[in-house]
Amino acid sequence: MGNQAQHAVSHDEHAHAGEHSHHGNYVKIYLILLVLLVISILGPEIGIRWVTLITAFGIAVVKAYMVAKNFMHITFAPRYVAYLVGTCLIFMLLFFAGTAPDVMKFSGTNWQKPAWEAAHAEAAHGGGAAAHGESAHH
Repeated sequence: MGNQAQHAVSHDEHAHAGEHSHHGNYVKIYLILLVLLVISILGPEIGIRWVTLITAFGIAVVKAYMVAKNFMHITFAPRYVAYLVGTCLIFMLLFFAGTAPDVMKFSGTNWQKPAWEAAHAEAAHGGGAAAHGESAHH
């Protein structure tokens, strides 16, 4: 009986050791994420709109995927976890798509955005206090 217990313990130890051995090299992934961070910071400095969009959003998606796959271990989780994450992302995109047309409008029926109107009026008149280095918020 003692031999079976030792065999079960050693089998569990090997299973846990094998579970952690196939996740990859965390330092390598971390360095890749740092390089992508630097690229996403420097990309908008070029001033080309499509380069800015690719470096801002494209690299953000790649970094999010790498973090979820390698550090959150979503690929090793049960299948329903991937479905749950996908469902949450779909609902988030649906919420944004449903509210963005109204929220991003500058004006409309019964639509008041005093902060936007003040910011656009201030920008039209040369920037006001913000242009002189002072805080625009009081």
